[in-house]
Amino acid sequence: MSYPLSILDLSTVLPDQSVAEAVAATVDLARAAEEQGFARIWFAEHHNFPSIASSATSVLIAHVAANTSSIRLGAGGIMLPNHSPLVIAEQFGTLAEIHPGRIDLGLGRAPGTDQRTMMALRREPSAADTFPRDIKELQGYLKGESMIPGVDAYPGKGTDVPLFVLGSSQYGAQLAAALGLGYAFASHFAPQMLEHAARIYRESFEPSEDYPEPHFIAALNVIAADTAEEAQRQFELSQRFRIRQMLGRGRDLTEEEVTLLMHSPAAEQVLSMTKYTAVGTVETVRDYLDRFRERVQADELIITNAAPDLEARHRTLQLLGENVMVRG
Repeated sequence: MSYPLSILDLSTVLPDQSVAEAVAATVDLARAAEEQGFARIWFAEHHNFPSIASSATSVLIAHVAANTSSIRLGAGGIMLPNHSPLVIAEQFGTLAEIHPGRIDLGLGRAPGTDQRTMMALRREPSAADTFPRDIKELQGYLKGESMIPGVDAYPGKGTDVPLFVLGSSQYGAQLAAALGLGYAFASHFAPQMLEHAARIYRESFEPSEDYPEPHFIAALNVIAADTAEEAQRQFELSQRFRIRQMLGRGRDLTEEEVTLLMHSPAAEQVLSMTKYTAVGTVETVRDYLDRFRERVQADELIITNAAPDLEARHRTLQLLGENVMVRG
């Protein structure tokens, strides 16, 4: 490959699975990804989702880092308006001190949850308005150049953890470009603005000490299998799981109810979010990845391992490692 391939993991809790089992599966997948040569694994901050175990993102990163040895780990991302920049600098500074050279920090502006949960997080909607300033404050702590006299991050000061802006719109692209940071676009669930945001980021990029050149990461969903039929079966299972996750919150839907929902306008909207999904044999997936990367001129691709079945997720990583990662 002529570009890095990374993983976005939500530490998914499957039906009839405990959180401890989901986290153990996350560690196993991280070890497999490390063995296969993936560049990095990021975990996303979400709240009040029973099927997602990555809400305490820095804690999960610490656990996975302690059970791997070389792969880069980070947040994709921390929803910064939910937190004090100083606290995040201390958390990720601690991770960087324990695991030097392995920690990334992606930063998002959204709450990562619904309005009611946002209130429980003690977050006001206006908190997002200070996102650019909060990034600069956080960066100052990590560089040892605090914007607040007499206040430093211990640990954190001088660790210079690499920062990325995450986004799904033109706003994030413009902000990342103006700050001279890496930019990751959430095209795995928000495909509409991908090409426009990629172009805006590259055309507007202001070089910085950390990023002399732009670094654009595009996300997509991937299911690779030994046969096209098995890949399609896993894809259909993943669609059903997504409908259950997004439309069945607070309810325990039966399989029959999920089947009925699959044909509803709400389901069509949810499933349209996965427009960028590579499904099939490894040859099919490899060609899709290459064409996708070329179209948006991504410097790196980050995939969600979309199959709900754990064995199928491991097989996706193995196939990519054996047939994609070794090229070039």
